[in-house]
Amino acid sequence: MQSRQLWAASVGLMAFLALAGFALDRAFQSTAQSGMRERLHSYALAYAGSDFARDGSVIPPWDPPDARFKRPGSGLYAQIVLTKGQWESDSAQGPKLPDGPMLPPGKQAFEGPLPLTQINGQPGQVYRYGYGLALSENDETAGEIPYTVYILEDSTALGRQVATFRTALWRYLGGAGVVLLLLQMWVLRWSLRPLRDVIGELKRVQAGNAAGMSEAHPRELEPLTDSINAFIHSERENLERQRNTLADLAHSLKTPLAVLRSRLDSDTGEQELRAEVDAQLRRMNDLVSYQLARAARSGHQLFAAPIEIEPQAEQIVVGLEKVYAAKGVLCEFEIASEARFHGETFDLQELLGNLLENAFKWAKSRVLLTVTEGEKVADRRPGLVVTVEDDGPGIAEDRIAYVLQRGVRGDERVQGHGIGMSIVQDIIKSYRGQLQVGRSQELGGAKFEVQLPPGL
Repeated sequence: MQSRQLWAASVGLMAFLALAGFALDRAFQSTAQSGMRERLHSYALAYAGSDFARDGSVIPPWDPPDARFKRPGSGLYAQIVLTKGQWESDSAQGPKLPDGPMLPPGKQAFEGPLPLTQINGQPGQVYRYGYGLALSENDETAGEIPYTVYILEDSTALGRQVATFRTALWRYLGGAGVVLLLLQMWVLRWSLRPLRDVIGELKRVQAGNAAGMSEAHPRELEPLTDSINAFIHSERENLERQRNTLADLAHSLKTPLAVLRSRLDSDTGEQELRAEVDAQLRRMNDLVSYQLARAARSGHQLFAAPIEIEPQAEQIVVGLEKVYAAKGVLCEFEIASEARFHGETFDLQELLGNLLENAFKWAKSRVLLTVTEGEKVADRRPGLVVTVEDDGPGIAEDRIAYVLQRGVRGDERVQGHGIGMSIVQDIIKSYRGQLQVGRSQELGGAKFEVQLPPGL
């Protein structure tokens, strides 16, 4: 990922520097040509004041605006185009200047580069500035003498300026590019360091040198590290739960096996032995069924799709109304439309089924199921609060702890029945929730409130 980002950023940086260099180069050339135009314009104004003899020949200024106009082949040339012929400065002796057309008075023209044959016969190029003028005659015709002043300059000087600028430009841009690339590499390594830290911690967890991910991570990585910790914790809980289930099953089977062994070693009659074996086999079958049901109801998927609660509750209540039809119990729902259970459907059915069945069993005529969203935390799914109330006798405060104990109800291990509130507590514990038991303020009977915390 770091290499891809570095390559992408480098290509973008190189493209930007290339475009910036091209734009600066074009801007400098335009500026240099504009400066040359202004300079040639000032020379043209100096020659625009030239005098004319009676025969129409040009009398140039005694002192030219630049000494190069007097030096043959200097690279700076003056040319005055007349109706009948033209005049050229001393610097034009040798080179063959390009012919310039007569321009209308007041018109200016800047063009180039134009071809030029130098003194040594080698080809060259010049930039040319032209200025159209007209001189009024003093005779009776009162006419005008049109003429055009051309100033030409060799393109070598401008080329040297552009070459010097380009050399400096690309040197500085190249240096800036190298510095920016190094800075970019440092920034990428610094910005991706938290990911490398996460990878390092994962390796330590895999090697068994750490129990989980630490909390010293940026805010953007907290959902990832929290999910990893939750997954690790869930896996360890499942492993511990499986070990406990096997240990409980082994411990539970020790007693009936010991009874069978003692009966076999004694002088018990055949009928009595058969009855004892049958009883102990039923007991062991109940123990195995109980432990398997307990294991099946333990744990849940860490990342589960949200489940609507009302359809599940209606299905359960329809069945309970048939079972307790003689009592005529009415069950009411107050379920928030946005409330969802994030877990396994079987867990929701077991949770609601045991709570509602307990309420139907003890209610006189009314049961109330209330479901609302619980605590909300940013970037996490909201919690859930499930409350089941009835109008029965309720539970005395000093009996609540006893009712919630495991193995205190006689029907927990009977085949075909659930294991009651112990199942509810196991499910709530697997979702890291809480169960509160009290008295209903609205109906007067028992109130069971399940609070599930926000999920990942």
